Amino acid sequence: MEGPELLRVLAGQRVAVLTGAGMSTDSGIPDYRGPDSPPSNPMTIQQFTSDPEFRQRYWARNHVGWRYMAATMPNAGHRALATLERAGVVTAVITQNVDLLHTKAGSRTVVDLHGTYARVICLACDFSMSRAALADELEALNPGFLESAERVGGIAVAPDADAVVRETGSFRFLDCPRCSGMLKPDIVYFGESVPKSRVERAYSLVADADALLVAGSSLTVFSGLRFVRHAASAGKPVAIINRGPTRGDALAAVKVDGGCSELLALLADELAISAR
Repeated sequence: MEGPELLRVLAGQRVAVLTGAGMSTDSGIPDYRGPDSPPSNPMTIQQFTSDPEFRQRYWARNHVGWRYMAATMPNAGHRALATLERAGVVTAVITQNVDLLHTKAGSRTVVDLHGTYARVICLACDFSMSRAALADELEALNPGFLESAERVGGIAVAPDADAVVRETGSFRFLDCPRCSGMLKPDIVYFGESVPKSRVERAYSLVADADALLVAGSSLTVFSGLRFVRHAASAGKPVAIINRGPTRGDALAAVKVDGGCSELLALLADELAISAR
């Protein structure tokens, strides 16, 4: 059991935390790449911007999925990190998730690296609106669609608020009300770059901390792995909690193979005590 080693590496340190989809599995949001994850084929930015049929399919599925994500509640792992921030142990959370669960749990310094499900932007004029406001307009254009999808049952929602909906061909979606440009959820798609200012903010938070804790990320994509490399190159200890291997394991001072909720709750109890 690596728990004592995890505590030894992090005790007395000011810890920045990087979280991934495995952080939210206990809240009912499936992981893309975990050992028990269903097959998934997330839409790329090229597909979304180049093909109206892809956009139609995405908005139809998102019309269902975003509501489930908005209703999802934080789990014990999210609450543990918020507790550790209040205790002065955790300095910031950098999350690859778009589910806003860290904010819901009470974490204050949060970088939503890949955006959030709750806003929509125009790719042409930067117009922005809430996802809830867009939902009202889409519902008016597609009366009964949501109820029909829910009657099928067994809706599964992916980490990007995409839901499994079989019939999407009749769904009507909207363009920007200001310039008629293309509306897109304020989420970084596969193949899209994280905004530079957001990356720089995350680098700064890692630099200001004494250690980096990775929770629930396989670090498969570079957007997360770069912060592990940054911490390791600066001589800061890296601790990883994840189900299965990660691309950062070779750089970690300690790696615990397991779920986030229980381990972070236990860690919070010990670190909060040691911080007093």
